[in-house]
Amino acid sequence: MKKKTMKRWMLLGSLAVGGLLLAACGKGGDSGDSAKEKKIGIIQYVEHASLDDARKGFIDGLKEHGYEGDNVTIDEQNAQGDQANLKSIGEKLVNNKNDLILAIATPAAQSVMKETQDIPILFTAVTDAVEAGIVADNDKPNGNVSGTVDMGPIDKQVALLVNVVGKEKKFGIIYTSNEDNSRIQSEMAAAEFKKLGIKPKVMTVANSTEVQQAMETLSAKVDGIFVPTDNNFASTMTTVGKVAQEKKVVVVPGSIGQVDDGALATIGIDYYKLGKQTADMAVKVFEGEEIGSLAVERPKGLDLHINEDMAKTLGIDVESIKMPE
Repeated sequence: MKKKTMKRWMLLGSLAVGGLLLAACGKGGDSGDSAKEKKIGIIQYVEHASLDDARKGFIDGLKEHGYEGDNVTIDEQNAQGDQANLKSIGEKLVNNKNDLILAIATPAAQSVMKETQDIPILFTAVTDAVEAGIVADNDKPNGNVSGTVDMGPIDKQVALLVNVVGKEKKFGIIYTSNEDNSRIQSEMAAAEFKKLGIKPKVMTVANSTEVQQAMETLSAKVDGIFVPTDNNFASTMTTVGKVAQEKKVVVVPGSIGQVDDGALATIGIDYYKLGKQTADMAVKVFEGEEIGSLAVERPKGLDLHINEDMAKTLGIDVESIKMPE
């Protein structure tokens, strides 16, 4: 990190000017260092691989820009999927006068933005910020909120599922009814199935305790299931994977982390990289750019990710799982 030194061009004999100079020297004579001493609050909706990776990527991204050690304090908070916790955490982060707040996942962003219109808020792992009411316009958010979205290529994910299972088979969609991000993706997936002449069976759950029963019920009726980047399902993906194994059902989810935890494959984003991308935006804010002038950013780059163990269990040749055209 480069240090800027303050030069005294003249004393002028003025006590006021002299006092200012002494005050500047008392701070180390380094306005750059002072500007980089930041307090950051992180509010994460729930603990699961994708959101954890986004948080780690954000922190590592800050380190790459020199924000680590004595020049930054990071307060990491997790609501454990509880709306009441979201509110109390949001209030705490605002009262602690953080210089910036990172909200991880749609519910976290929706909650904390109600607590302050002054502190810059960056979100990540949000599917559709406009639909969720977080920003009015992706290109010109205005206000004190912007960030990165995790909308995956729903069309390619559905195509991947259909290609692996076979168009003549039966398909389903399952998601959490009270998660806006999940509903949006599920509606988009249903539209993609319709383009292929397929009418999927749709099932919803209200919370994570309903996941296993819902998966067992749906798996008895279909051959392939699409699961969006849903916080309840992401946190219970090992359960989803066990049911998929038992019922010999192919599951294509919205995120790579969900594949590692029990699905077959997906075309998705790397949440760690998304977190680092969000850190780049944070640095812009620290360097003086207005957060409301920063356009909401989409993820950069997509990967085909395959769970080879699951493929073997389902009797599927890994080489047959390919990126749709």
